Amino acid sequence: MSLAAHVATLGRGPGRSRSLTREEAAEAMAAMLSGEAAPEAVGALLMLLRMKGETAAEIAGLAGAAQAACPALPHAALDWPSYAAGRSRGLPWFLLSARLVAEAGHPVILHGWNGSDAAVRAHLAAAGIPVADAGGAQSALDRRGIVYLPLERLHPALFALLSLRSVLGLRSCINTVCRMLNPARAAASVQGVFHPSYRLLQAEAAGLLGWQALSVIKGGGGEFERHPAKAVAGFGLRNGAAFDGTHPAALDKAVRLSEGPRRDTSLAGLRDGTTPDPFAEAVVIGTAALALETLGVSAPDETARALWAAHGTNQEAAA
Repeated sequence: MSLAAHVATLGRGPGRSRSLTREEAAEAMAAMLSGEAAPEAVGALLMLLRMKGETAAEIAGLAGAAQAACPALPHAALDWPSYAAGRSRGLPWFLLSARLVAEAGHPVILHGWNGSDAAVRAHLAAAGIPVADAGGAQSALDRRGIVYLPLERLHPALFALLSLRSVLGLRSCINTVCRMLNPARAAASVQGVFHPSYRLLQAEAAGLLGWQALSVIKGGGGEFERHPAKAVAGFGLRNGAAFDGTHPAALDKAVRLSEGPRRDTSLAGLRDGTTPDPFAEAVVIGTAALALETLGVSAPDETARALWAAHGTNQEAAA
């Protein structure tokens, strides 16, 4: 499959080039995923999109085609992508937040790849989150209500495109596409970004795709993780309509996210109570509350606090 026509559309020069339509972007993604497109054309298209700046229609087309090429997955209430690379935020406390949401009865599918940074995957076990491929997702959800799907096993062709960052030396729109993948077609999704400009882009693309509920925040290190000592602006969808709002800070403490928790606090210790830490707990509870609010849960802050207070009992029951 040739990408030449789409490369020409993007690269004809001032006054002649234009953005791709949603349909053209979908065709381009299908060609790239097929493995039949010339690698030179793939690189050219990705870098032209980067230089121009992607539109919501382009992201919707690319993500829709990538989703269509995913294997079938079981139902999940919440989609939770994790694609930040080069962490600057400390431990991935958001994993405990995702687990809390699952314990509340909302099945969660996490999926991701974090480059050379192994922090997320290294702490999945401590958070009580199983890892599986598409074939094992249902069993994991039945047992724990949550599962993590490595992108390289879930969608090898998309992973190959994401991995071109090491060849091209630059981030491409594939990073955004992965966040917008929603492989289980969940009704709600939560997404973190590092660069604030992507919040609105992803929200607009989700609207074009017909999603019903989405929250995008500038989170810790680019993950969906709330800093409890800062107000956080959120963008997304509620009942399919665009929304934006600001969530006030939960703590009166001027500190970086990575410096807030105590040095000896761990995910396992926070979860089992051996290393209690008010700041880390506030991260977990605040992030879970935003996810619950996205799911339409009433009184999400109170619900998240109650879930955390009861999480030890839930942990013992699941053991």
